[in-house]
Amino acid sequence: MESPTAPMKKVARTIRRHWEGMIHAATSSLTNAPAESPYARIQWTKKMACGYRNRERFRTAIYFHPGGLNLLPDSGQFHTNS
Repeated sequence: MESPTAPMKKVARTIRRHWEGMIHAATSSLTNAPAESPYARIQWTKKMACGYRNRERFRTAIYFHPGGLNLLPDSGQFHTNS
């Protein structure tokens, strides 16, 4: 705060205001990875598709691939008449 320049004073005030949160972030093992994970899966789907013709197909792919949907039928679902 004793610096003659205004930008340095602003940095000092910001650090002082967020000091506890900065220490907590540096010492805890918590991350924002669970919040970023769905976004990363959507980006992976977009990359693997190499583009979609329309938004509806992209939306369907987002629901299908990262959502873990499986279109294969269960083995016990279909019964044969013997």
